[in-house]
Amino acid sequence: MSRPGVAIVGGGPAGLYLSILLRKSGPDMEVTVFDRNTPQDAYGFGVVFSDETIDHFEEADPESYDAMAQAFRGWGEIKVRHPTGQELVSGGHGFSAISRRTLLEILTDRAKGLEVDLRFSNEVGDSSALGWADVVVAADGANSMLRRELAPHLQPSVELARNKYIWFGTPKVFDEFNFIFEDTDAGMVWAHIYPYGDDGSTFIVEMTPETWTALGFAATAANESTAGQSDERALRVCEEIFATHLEGWGLLGNNSRWLQFPTVACARWHHGNVVLMGDAVHTAHFSVGSGTKLAMEDAIALARVVISEHDHERAFERYEEDRRPEVESLQRAARASRNWFEGADRYRDMAPEQFVFSLLTRSQRITYDNLRIRDPAYMGGVDAWYASSEHRCPDPVGPDVPPMFHPFKMRDMVLPNRIVVSPMDQYSAIDGVPNEWHLVHLGSRAVGGAGLVMTEMTCVSPQGRISPGCTGMWNDQQATAFARIVDFVHDHTNSRIGLQIGHSGRKGSTKFMWEGDSDPLDEGNWELMAPSPIRYRPDSQVPREMTVTDMGRVRDEHVVSALLGAGAGFDMLELHFAHGYLLSSFLTPLANRRGDRYGGSLENRMRYPLEVFAAVREVWPDDRPMSVRISATDWVEDGFDGDDAVVFARALKELGCDLVDVSTGQTTIEADPEYGRLYQTPYSDRIRNEVGIATMTVGAVASIDDVHNILVAGRADLCLLARPHIVDPYWTLNAAIDLGYTGHAFPNQYLAGLGSRRRQQDPIAPDVFRRLNSP
Repeated sequence: MSRPGVAIVGGGPAGLYLSILLRKSGPDMEVTVFDRNTPQDAYGFGVVFSDETIDHFEEADPESYDAMAQAFRGWGEIKVRHPTGQELVSGGHGFSAISRRTLLEILTDRAKGLEVDLRFSNEVGDSSALGWADVVVAADGANSMLRRELAPHLQPSVELARNKYIWFGTPKVFDEFNFIFEDTDAGMVWAHIYPYGDDGSTFIVEMTPETWTALGFAATAANESTAGQSDERALRVCEEIFATHLEGWGLLGNNSRWLQFPTVACARWHHGNVVLMGDAVHTAHFSVGSGTKLAMEDAIALARVVISEHDHERAFERYEEDRRPEVESLQRAARASRNWFEGADRYRDMAPEQFVFSLLTRSQRITYDNLRIRDPAYMGGVDAWYASSEHRCPDPVGPDVPPMFHPFKMRDMVLPNRIVVSPMDQYSAIDGVPNEWHLVHLGSRAVGGAGLVMTEMTCVSPQGRISPGCTGMWNDQQATAFARIVDFVHDHTNSRIGLQIGHSGRKGSTKFMWEGDSDPLDEGNWELMAPSPIRYRPDSQVPREMTVTDMGRVRDEHVVSALLGAGAGFDMLELHFAHGYLLSSFLTPLANRRGDRYGGSLENRMRYPLEVFAAVREVWPDDRPMSVRISATDWVEDGFDGDDAVVFARALKELGCDLVDVSTGQTTIEADPEYGRLYQTPYSDRIRNEVGIATMTVGAVASIDDVHNILVAGRADLCLLARPHIVDPYWTLNAAIDLGYTGHAFPNQYLAGLGSRRRQQDPIAPDVFRRLNSP
């Protein structure tokens, strides 16, 4: 059987590398590369790879790898200059870079040696011009013309980043990767810099659009930058901003113009005999330095299946199945990295140690534990700074205390650690009265060592229940039953306990979760109320629009619940303004279509929730903190979003709110959340650092490392864990054991078991813990 003729559109690193891998499989593999540029064209300056990626290149084609290896410039350190001028260095990162021009020359020479048909200055804008080819590979970059031609089949999306950036080079050879942050009168400007050889470094300048406009770039960019030419004013201004670091060296342009990074994604990677790879099908923000890496790894995977599969459709499916998971994972990391830089101004007042740690861990691919392995000395300095910093820790702690075990103080409440058992609806109450199930559920998690345990949403009235099994706080019987649980937590553990109260609104009168989440009751329904008569689901009951009288009554019901909760001895009170329940429905324009002073603008939509908070804060004891849970985004276009959440959190703070419990979504069935590890934490990060209020983060927080990343980077003050506490009520005690931390109190009744488990890992005698627990 004859081997396919392959046409590759795009002569960048990926297209050339694919031609090499295909052609070396045998002389009967006909490969032609078409490129719009000449062999002398090379836009950009350097290309960076991780050590792991380089190993893949050595395995795929030793000949080209040997040539690249001779030209690589490697480094292991990342140096960060804080806006104050302080510099910190983290080591152990393992990267190498090469001049883009040199890389193209190496790959071109290797392709010529294998007799690849290279056709430069030959642009292909239509796949019909390649009818002779069995396989057509679109490797024609982020502005791919072939992707545009096949858009109805590939369903591409292009999302432009908010920030402006421009790509320069410099003859100055920096010793390592540098992030340099400079304060200007217009705002912060920063550079991503890495050496690519003995004759220069890549120098990328980035800033927010507000700073870009204030520096005058908006007015001159269009006039001074024409096709193929660099923006000379931008080059001169950036030289002035970074003059101290350039040390007399200048910046070099190479078609250098202001850009906004496009994140490209495609629902399908192939159609017919055309398959896409590299930037043509996916891009990853330059701050993770992985565009060329991904493209060349695509080439390795695609070559493998084209060589082994005679059916090109099956080959393309295998290629996409192989590459898509890794690409999407990296794109998520790149999006997180991009978002950090888009919000960089909110971190400018952080201490240098926290600023740098936040920067290094921004994509979640580098973590607290990972950095400890890479550079123990650097992390020793981070731990020492965190222990000495002002982070609501009431008493001094040493750097040997893991961050999650630093105490936390709000008003007069002191938590022994930063772990919180998230509110979890149990649907097990009768007439709103908690029972033995709730005692064991909350009591066991308190015994398990969490600093704070939270009740499920406890409803302020019978009408405000989610289901018939919800707990309530509208009468003395319920308060007495809760007091028994509170007394157990206080008498037998070091934990504190918080009461969460709320009203279900349009999401009420539903079955138990295990019978059908949000499914309406078959019988025994009660009337629902909401800001507007808009049902939650198509099969949900239509709620009655609340009158001003209704609103006053529900406000007063919250006040009564708070008074009962205070009498029951709860240490903290949280109001539930999230997840589409009543107060949340006032905040989102998706559920609030009122025409009065409680609907329309954000200011109006916030009005009633703020009135409820103010009324409750007035009666809740002044020495005890109050929290509010919010959905920081609806995950729907034109819904309540992160900007709104910042405004609302600022208003809560002004009314005496101590803590914002930052969740997201569940306000509409149209939501499309970006699920993933710590996927809600960026909203907590933003509110904490823009508003200056303590936050709790929740959502896919699962490990000790997750908790330490969040705390040390200043993304939240407390971490809520739900599912981990379902399977392990003693999650916090086990974390202390896993960390070898002996400063956390253990129940005397469990010391024997503790010693047994500990000896399986690292012998620490039980009497050590007895001494620590003794008065």
